[in-house]
Amino acid sequence: MSDQAPRLGVLISGRGSNLQAIHQAIADGRLHARIAIVIGNRPEAAGLAWARDAGLETMCLDHRQFRDRHTYDRALADTLQARTLDLICLAGFMRLLGDPLLSAFPHRILNIHPSLLPSFPGLDAQQQALEHGVKITGATVHFVTPELDAGPIVLQAAVPVHDDDTIERLSARILVEEHRIYPEAIGIVLAGRHTFHARRFVRLP
Repeated sequence: MSDQAPRLGVLISGRGSNLQAIHQAIADGRLHARIAIVIGNRPEAAGLAWARDAGLETMCLDHRQFRDRHTYDRALADTLQARTLDLICLAGFMRLLGDPLLSAFPHRILNIHPSLLPSFPGLDAQQQALEHGVKITGATVHFVTPELDAGPIVLQAAVPVHDDDTIERLSARILVEEHRIYPEAIGIVLAGRHTFHARRFVRLP
C-alpha cells in the first residue's frame, strides 16, 4: 500500500468489527486508504486491543477523564488534526460529536448506522425496527452533522425482517451489510466525485 494513500482516523467504543472490515478491505485492495490512527473512548474497548495487535497506531481518550463534552471534543479534534487525516470514520463510536470536531472536519466525518435512516435513529435501532413491525430495515452510511443520525446519506443496504427474528439474529444480518457497504462508501467519498444538493449526497460522473 502506497504511503500516498488517503489517511483515515477511526473512532471506536467497543469491539470494532467495522474497523476490522475497513482494515480487511484495505488489505484486499478493495479500498485505497490507510488507517493512520484508531482512537477509543473506553480503555476496555476490545477494538483497541485488536488494532494494536494489527500494528495500527492506537490511542485511548477516555471521555470520563474530561470535565465536559466540549473539552473532550476539542482534545479529540486536536489529536486527529495532528495526523493530517483525509477522513474520519466512526465505527461504533457511542458519542455525539460537538462543534470542535465537526468544524475541524467539515463533510469529512462518516458514520455507519444499523437502520435505513431516517427511520430508527439513535440507540437500539434493531430493537426499534422489531417493535415497530417493519418488514425491511438495513444499514446506512451517512455524513455526521450536529443533528443525530441526520446527515447526507452515502449508501444504504436493505435487510429483511423475519417474523421470528430476535434482536441478535437481526443485528447479525445487518452487521454483514454494514461490513460490506462501509468500505465501499469510504471509497466513494475519498474519490471526491460528489456534491451536495441541500441534504442530498449526489455522485458525479
